[in-house]
Amino acid sequence: MATHSIGIIMHGVTGRMGKNQHLIRSIVAIRQQGGVALANGDRLMPDPILVGRNEEKIAALAREYNIERWTTDLDQALRNPQDTIFFDAATTQARPGLLKKAIAAGKHVYSEKPVAVSLEEALDLYHFAQERGVKHGVVQDKLWLPGLQKLHMLNQSGFFGKVLSVRGEFGYWVFEGDLQPAQRPSWNYRQQDGGGIILDMICHWRYVIDNLFGEIKSLSCFGATHIPERWDENGQPYTATADDAAYATFELHNGTIVQINSSWCVRVRRDDLVTFQVDGVKGSAVAGLTDCLTQASINTPKPVWNPDVRQTHDFYQDWAEMPENQAYDNAFKVQWELFLRHVWGEGDFRWNLLEGAKGVQLVELALQSWRERRWIDVPELNRE
Repeated sequence: MATHSIGIIMHGVTGRMGKNQHLIRSIVAIRQQGGVALANGDRLMPDPILVGRNEEKIAALAREYNIERWTTDLDQALRNPQDTIFFDAATTQARPGLLKKAIAAGKHVYSEKPVAVSLEEALDLYHFAQERGVKHGVVQDKLWLPGLQKLHMLNQSGFFGKVLSVRGEFGYWVFEGDLQPAQRPSWNYRQQDGGGIILDMICHWRYVIDNLFGEIKSLSCFGATHIPERWDENGQPYTATADDAAYATFELHNGTIVQINSSWCVRVRRDDLVTFQVDGVKGSAVAGLTDCLTQASINTPKPVWNPDVRQTHDFYQDWAEMPENQAYDNAFKVQWELFLRHVWGEGDFRWNLLEGAKGVQLVELALQSWRERRWIDVPELNRE
């Protein structure tokens, strides 16, 4: 058994998502487990170099997690032929330029989403990567969440029969920042800085819907800026110019209707910060990040509407929890392992820059629907 090193340029890992999910729970965790197992029994060991503008932060991060290499010079890192992968988790607005520079340098690229602010930029990246012959991937982490994995299993087994509808509820209350510190950065609420929940979340819903329920035919979306003033990290008030809630309905080609509410202005009274209820002819299920509850047709109660009598039936008791019959690893780590194997020559990887472009496309169409207050059809993207 041999161990092969694979160099990864990691850009944007001082931010919350880049540090926690991609560095600590993915790359560091993979290194601690002895690398990624290959088909022949060999191991593939990530050798990251951390790249950032703040020398003090990036050096401290490298020391904390026993990573030998770090730099503030991205161009120098891109010149190293031993580092074959470039990863970006920094700002969306700067991402297309960074990815294009890495592709031009011959690097395989793996990126957070959204991959760009505009569909034109996203498609340009895909076509450029195809022309240069590099491998490319986009983070679509929610596909490997235990709750959604269980939904996928139910669907594959035929549990639902014909799926009629899906209802998604995502969000929580993000404090304004005056009386209590906000849990999200202030740029999330400034459109000029790439903020907005439509840009942040609709790209997620694209790959969730496409992979679990079917291709999207058309959509209707209404956005809102419910809280017009917030307070930044320095305690200074600012005008919130980006949407903080979105209410979207999707019609799928297979006839399923999907409704998803996304909001940073909602107080949670559900099982998780995101839940999906799938209703089919033969059964229904409700899944969160981890758990999934089911109700088959034969176990469905027969309620009768009577608003004059207090409801005494406990509808929660009619649902059965799916057992934990397998171990689920961190969703980000699972996709990282798949991409690393793909770069090494093992296995396909369909979650590429074209899939990332589909997410950006849906964002643009959702914004158009809100602006024009109408349903919008979703055209197929050009692969050539």
